Amino acid sequence: METVLLLTALCTLFAAVAGVGDDSVRFLVIGDWGGLPYSPFSTAIERAIAKQMAKVSSNIDSQFLLALGDNFYFDGVVNVHDPRFHETYEDVFTHDSLQTPWYLVAGNHDHRGNVTAQILYSQVSKRWNYPDYYYTMSYPIPNSKKTVRFVMIDTILLCGVSDTHYLGEPPLGAADQSVADKQWLWIEQQLSHSKDDYLIVAGHYPVYSIAEHGPTDCLIKQLDPMLHKYNVSAFMSGHDHNLQHLVYTDVLYKTKMDYFVIGSANFIDNSIKHKNAVPKGSLKFHWADTSTFGGFAKVLITPHDMTLTLLRANGVELYQKTIRPRF
Repeated sequence: METVLLLTALCTLFAAVAGVGDDSVRFLVIGDWGGLPYSPFSTAIERAIAKQMAKVSSNIDSQFLLALGDNFYFDGVVNVHDPRFHETYEDVFTHDSLQTPWYLVAGNHDHRGNVTAQILYSQVSKRWNYPDYYYTMSYPIPNSKKTVRFVMIDTILLCGVSDTHYLGEPPLGAADQSVADKQWLWIEQQLSHSKDDYLIVAGHYPVYSIAEHGPTDCLIKQLDPMLHKYNVSAFMSGHDHNLQHLVYTDVLYKTKMDYFVIGSANFIDNSIKHKNAVPKGSLKFHWADTSTFGGFAKVLITPHDMTLTLLRANGVELYQKTIRPRF
């Protein structure tokens, strides 16, 4: 808990300094960006994403970045000295405008390796911020009394490792249910206690997706009711290698939930094999153009609204969604 409180304090200080004379929180989002385990240790898509993110980051004066897992393909890292930290990360995202804090969660491919080593790398790299498997942080919106809270979760500890044989298998359940239950309790505490004007939950597995991996059953059963009950602003995920926006209104809570899949920063997969597995009418946008170089998101949050824009690696804006404050 002390680590989380310290991280929140540092976030608050950084945002206050970076946001002088402005009234917004500005950040980028990528998922499934983790290069290759052999030379050149990055893909053409990852390198194109890095180049375009640098331009966008400079243009909007981005304050930080969310990375939604599968940070290192295909089997994570071995230890904190693993050369992949440099080969796939430090040597690719070299641009000045990307030297902002990166806040990370683990994906299923990270869990095939040593996630603790990724957490410990926070002590090596100034911009790599990964204090624990799951954590929370808060940013004030400059020149206002409004705040944005991020609840960063580990969906693999909750639901299990998918793709155990690289065959697209769904997660079959938590490896240690007591560990999962502890995180479920923590998530509900964070959401129920939040008085923030914007509340964003981010993890690797999607709740809903029309693509190769599709919906994640354990998140539908246990996380989605919390997202609606506590009126979360948005859920952001990766795992499927495309860009998606889905919206679902819960019958019980009468709340509308926005789900974003942002997982095309290293590979692109145009499968829509689960198009009939999501709630009818929920899909609002899907992009997976395999002839291009991937995509990512930029987010601007003001006291009045949050605008998420999905972009291609050439800078073309593909889709935009505006979300109002919770209160």
